[in-house]
Parts: sequence; C-alpha cells; structure tokens
Amino acid sequence: MLTRIMVPVPSPFSLPKKRSFSSQCSFKVSFDDNQSNETYCSNFSRRLALFQLGTAIPQSQVLGVKASELLRPAESTVETNNVRNVAAMNSNLTEDSALQWAKKDKRKMLHVVYRVGDLDKTIKFYTECFGMKLLRKRDIPEERYSNAFLGYGPEDSHFTVELTYNYGVDKYNIGNGLRHFGIRVDSVEKVVNLVKAKGGKVIKEPALLNGSSKVIAYVEDPDGYKFELSKEATAPEPLHHVMLCVGNLDRSINFYKKAFGMDLLSKQDNPELKYAEVTLGYGAEDMNPVLKLAYNYGISVYDKGDGYAQIAIGTDDVYKTAEAIKLFDGMIAREPGPLPGVR
Repeated sequence: MLTRIMVPVPSPFSLPKKRSFSSQCSFKVSFDDNQSNETYCSNFSRRLALFQLGTAIPQSQVLGVKASELLRPAESTVETNNVRNVAAMNSNLTEDSALQWAKKDKRKMLHVVYRVGDLDKTIKFYTECFGMKLLRKRDIPEERYSNAFLGYGPEDSHFTVELTYNYGVDKYNIGNGLRHFGIRVDSVEKVVNLVKAKGGKVIKEPALLNGSSKVIAYVEDPDGYKFELSKEATAPEPLHHVMLCVGNLDRSINFYKKAFGMDLLSKQDNPELKYAEVTLGYGAEDMNPVLKLAYNYGISVYDKGDGYAQIAIGTDDVYKTAEAIKLFDGMIAREPGPLPGVR
C-alpha cells in the first residue's frame, strides 16, 4: 500500500486549500524546535500532515473530490469505529517499539509544496530554466485555487514540487525559515544564464565551493524562492534537497531521527562562520532526496512566512506513525482518520 506524510513549515493559519491526491487517511502534527515557550505564531515550527494512500483508486475519481469535502468531519459510523479501533491498537506503542517501527517503515520523500503568485509564469520558469517537466495540473474554480506538479520524472519514482495558486493572491511572504531548494544540473553556468534571461535573480554567481571542484550558484525564482544549483550531470534525482532553518539543531536531529526514522547522513559545524548544518534522509544522499537543517549560532526564532507549506513523506501506516510522533514531542493538530469522498 502506498502512503504519504506531509512535512511542512507553513504559517499555521494559511495552509494550502488543497489536500494530497488519492488520500484515504490523514493527520496533522506540529513540532516546535525552539526551546522557548513563546506563542505558536512567533516560534519557528514544523507542521506535518500524514496521508495514507489507497491502491486501486482512479486518478479521475480522486481529483474530482472537492477540497471542502476533504475537510468535512468524519463520514460513516463504520469508518469512525475503524479509526478508533486502529488508534486503540497503536496507543500501546512504547518508545522502543516506536523506534523499531520508524526504522522498519518504508518511508521516502515524495514532494514539496509551496504557494506561488502566478502559476503559469512559475511553470514556464521551472521548465525553461531548470529543465523540469510539467507532470500534471488542475484548476478548481469552485475552491478558488489551482495547482501543478513538476519534476524530473514520474511522481512515483521522483521527488517533485507541488505549486499551489490561490485566486487573487499574487504575492507571499517567503520568510527566512525556508533557506532554499537544491537542484543538480549539467551546467550551472547555463542555468544561471537562463535564469537571468527569464526574469529570475542571481544571488551568487557560479563558483567553486570552498576550494573544491564542485561548482555551485544561488538563484531566485520570480516569487523569491531560492535555489542552490550544483553541477552533477548524472544525478539520479536532480531535485536533491530542501533546506530549512531551525532554532535548536540537536533537538531537531533527535526528533527527525526518532519520530520519522531518518538517518543522520552528515553534520558540519563551522564555528568561524557561526553556522552548522546537517543532512537527514532515507538512504544515501547521492541517490535520494534529502532534508537539510541549518542552524545559525544564537538565532532561535525565524519568520515562517506564508509561502512554503510542506514536504510529503511516504509511510506504511498513518495511525502507527501518528502515535509514534506523539511519543517524541510531535503535536497532533488533526487526528488520523479516513478522508470523506475517497474510497
């Protein structure tokens, strides 16, 4: 059975209107990686929503479900009882069994979700500058939003981006909690020139990284989202990473390792720059998309903004994963349960 988790860093009051396609079961959970007990709005938090996907659901049937229907309270008595029974079963999880489950669960990063002010313009920019392909697009006028999936291959085998456009909203506050997205390209110089020609912004021209042979550059898309470009002609997954800023690095590492079963792939501390970063994920970094966390010495609070939304991660069992996350300081914002209108 295919399943998914959504791992976002949004403003808590401005989630995307749409929900993941083919979703049968879901929940939302927040993790605050700051030590302080300030209000939820001022702390940089991570919100996660998990979606369990069914297997023989026609795409046309799923995409026909309205977002308002997906957000309605629970459906039938039978479904509600099933949810309660599964939740009761999983409520006996201990920390040890939760850790074992996280390592046994077949998880993978699926896609990253964020909002843009002009969907067609962004699609054109990503396809022409970054070489992405438009995988699918839909417009839901009754819900006043559109979205599109882009990437370097099919969604079932590649990490992708999901762009959301809300009618009438042409600008978002990107904030400083989302650092950048990472893309591997054949020629950094060529992509930088395309970005300049297509209305993007070059933040840092191509240069060798710390005296190594690796060439990187940083650019911005028309909405202000930052991308790190690195040269690697044969990368199996060109959309390589998402980097987020955190206020407590050790606490965040502990959470992602225990609650999400991610492996700590690398850790770098740069005291002279007052900066540290880690890489976490599922499998080797050269073969899979990864999550990077950045910590700036002395900074514990970031502006979440209202543009970046979430990362989707696959899981075998939404209910058990939700219980495991509770054990490791994750705050459930919406309990797991079937989504109406999807069978």
